[in-house]
Amino acid sequence: MRLDLEFPDERRRPRELQMSEVPVSDGVAEVPPPPPPDALAVRMERNEELSNVNSFPKIPRPPHERNQKPVEIADPPRVERRPRRDHDPRNDVGIGVHLRPQEIKALSELGRFRVVAVRDLAETVYGGDRSALERDLDYLEKKGIVTLRSVNARRDGSWRQPERIQVVTLTRPGKKMVRQVGTLRQDQQLYAGLVKPREVEHDTQIYRAYLKEMERIESLSGSNPRVVLDFEIKRNVQRALYAQRKADPERDVNEIKEQVANEFNLPYVDNQIQIPDARIEYDLDQGSRVGSSDIEVVTGAYRPGHLRGKAQAGFRLYAGARDRARLVRDIEDEHHMLHEILDL
Repeated sequence: MRLDLEFPDERRRPRELQMSEVPVSDGVAEVPPPPPPDALAVRMERNEELSNVNSFPKIPRPPHERNQKPVEIADPPRVERRPRRDHDPRNDVGIGVHLRPQEIKALSELGRFRVVAVRDLAETVYGGDRSALERDLDYLEKKGIVTLRSVNARRDGSWRQPERIQVVTLTRPGKKMVRQVGTLRQDQQLYAGLVKPREVEHDTQIYRAYLKEMERIESLSGSNPRVVLDFEIKRNVQRALYAQRKADPERDVNEIKEQVANEFNLPYVDNQIQIPDARIEYDLDQGSRVGSSDIEVVTGAYRPGHLRGKAQAGFRLYAGARDRARLVRDIEDEHHMLHEILDL
């Protein structure tokens, strides 16, 4: 089958027809001038030339800037990096997170006591180097391991502006890290977060009372301490009381309390189970015997009857200088109890 094509314009006509129409002068064909270059072709050719150039063309400076001296750019400030000389791969707890020995020690103390004052960590863990502690806390806070807070101290009826105390606690991820890299006993309870903001000052003093009591325990060759805070003690006591009352609802409540107190080796005074702020359990004679010490931080808010019950329970009582001065005023008739209160 034959297909005939028509050419409506010259651009679509066959080459033979176009060449036959080229004008001839004296036997020589006159070649028409080439068409102007296409804009796209010119741009592509220019880009190909520029691609072979290794540097950008020099741009002349404006006339008003030609006589100016070049501006000298200062060196960027050096970024202080964390020392790695004591790097231990076992202390790498995550991607981009490395804990140094001092940090592990500080985090372990936070886990045992829930909340610790920054100034106490600086003295006990960092040997008084507050700046080193602040650098580490800034690093740990950015990594989401600890939380820093500034809280008011107790007013105790004073009109003066209360002192601000900077405290630090573990976060939940930080609590998991302490369990991973810490050297604490497996039966040591760990805590995270702030529970009672109003009692923060009292709770931070428990850590100081512990340090004082540990000096005495170590003098007795005690080692491997475990700290049991009142949170844990109260929880266990409440569970035991509930189980006993459920087993025998007709049984006398005071009898149940006394039994539970004996079960947990707690004093039973005036029909009340006395629970200390913290109990320190430790090993004696290389683990062949176990000892314990109950400590209580008393404050100026303690009434004489409350203070008397703690003293009769045999707790090791500690108080700061300000609280001790207020107690002297409130228990004028029972000054003998002050001899049982140790200084923090």
